[in-house]
Amino acid sequence: MLARRMAGAVLALLVVALPIAAQGPGAVPRELSLAQALELARANNPTYRQSQMTADPAAEAVKAANWARLPTLGVSSGITYAGAGSSTFGGATFTQRSPTVSSSYNFSANWQLNARTFITPSIQRAQQRVTDENIAAAGVTLVSDVTSQYLTSLRAAAVVGVAVQQLVRDTQFLALAKARQQVGQGTLIDVLSAQTAMASAQVQLLQTQQAATQAKIELLRRLGLPADAAVDAIALSEPFPLVEPKFELQTLRTMAHESNPAIRSAQESQRAGQLSTKAARLDRLPSFSINTGLSGYTQQFTNENILLNNRVLSAQAAEANCAFQNEILARLTSPIPGGIIADCKAFAGLDASGNALLPSISQGIHDNNSVFPFKFTRQPVSVSFGVSLPIWDGYSRSLRVSQAAAAEDQARENVRAQQLLTDAQIQSQLLTVRTAWARMQIQDSNRATARQQLQLAQDRYRIGNGTALEIADAQNAVTQSEADYVTAVYDYHLAVAGLEAAVGRPLR
Repeated sequence: MLARRMAGAVLALLVVALPIAAQGPGAVPRELSLAQALELARANNPTYRQSQMTADPAAEAVKAANWARLPTLGVSSGITYAGAGSSTFGGATFTQRSPTVSSSYNFSANWQLNARTFITPSIQRAQQRVTDENIAAAGVTLVSDVTSQYLTSLRAAAVVGVAVQQLVRDTQFLALAKARQQVGQGTLIDVLSAQTAMASAQVQLLQTQQAATQAKIELLRRLGLPADAAVDAIALSEPFPLVEPKFELQTLRTMAHESNPAIRSAQESQRAGQLSTKAARLDRLPSFSINTGLSGYTQQFTNENILLNNRVLSAQAAEANCAFQNEILARLTSPIPGGIIADCKAFAGLDASGNALLPSISQGIHDNNSVFPFKFTRQPVSVSFGVSLPIWDGYSRSLRVSQAAAAEDQARENVRAQQLLTDAQIQSQLLTVRTAWARMQIQDSNRATARQQLQLAQDRYRIGNGTALEIADAQNAVTQSEADYVTAVYDYHLAVAGLEAAVGRPLR
């Protein structure tokens, strides 16, 4: 009775799944179809997400190659402080009596053109297509990986069902053996044999349940999701119907050459190699460059009194010179009309005392010094044009051409190698699919025969003509045939999944 209740509980667990608490956007639904599993894997699988992360750099490389044909622009600015003191340059000593603060700006434009500038965007676009195909190949690998583990989990669950049926049969056999013993038609040996068989079936059931749980844990890992305590509550709902394979080898190969991402990636790598070889050969052509720029600066003395004092000294010297000239002109017998300056102090820019500058001149000095940080003195615009023609580079250009040509040849051979590999994989997988289908048909027939043998053994035992050993052997044969049939069914589905991975697209 206890075994019967256990079997019933296990059957209920297989049919009714407990709800799983939501875990955010990556939560696993209660019933998980293959399409939902693939959607979760595309969103969460770390390896696939890493492959997707290569798309943006490839696109940016194309942008950079396109914009490289336009001038580069740059802006710079700075602030400088220089203390008072002396410095020596070229044998001459320069003295600065006041600290200064200065600022500057520089706007530059540079335009460089050569043959490689125009062919590089095509190379980068080819490399971007290689990246896209590599991402597509990662997607095909992800689909194959998740589908295979999904089928493995389904197979493990089906094996649990086989173990449950075996436990039910052993439980029924034990009840029959006990009933026969009670009426004197059976022996205690039959009862003990039935109990041993039931205990073995219970152990087998626990082992298959563990394998089924581990298969689901592995499935969640491939989806990029953590497993929790409710992993057994996930019900895999994809039906996977059995359809006789009618694939044609040549058709599959043609489809693979058109859609297999690995082949397409190799072909795009070959195109990129051809362009790289062309670019290396064009390096012998001249390069052109144009440079221009605008700049400005300011310099302000922090001690303005030094400027004023220097100007006062200069003005006093001018005033003295003016007075000396006036004295000379006054002594001439024929004075020069208008030659004598009436007020030498005003002429030199001094006030009446002769010790200070006129206010207008002082204000002018202040205004001319107050330029930091934005009253720039603009420098003249400069433009330069250059042409560079490689004449002798020590065979480095020839080396680059040789290396590019070798890489192109290798890429061409890689295309052929990938096509040969794919053709071989398709032919091998197609043979595996057909063999798995034939084996499944045989196992199905064998399963039906084993069930008939068990029924006959049970009927013979009930009427007293059979033995417990016959029933045990028949039950073991049924269990083995059902397990072999389950294995054959999922081997067929796995073989089809492998064929789809080789072709690079779904076939069902």
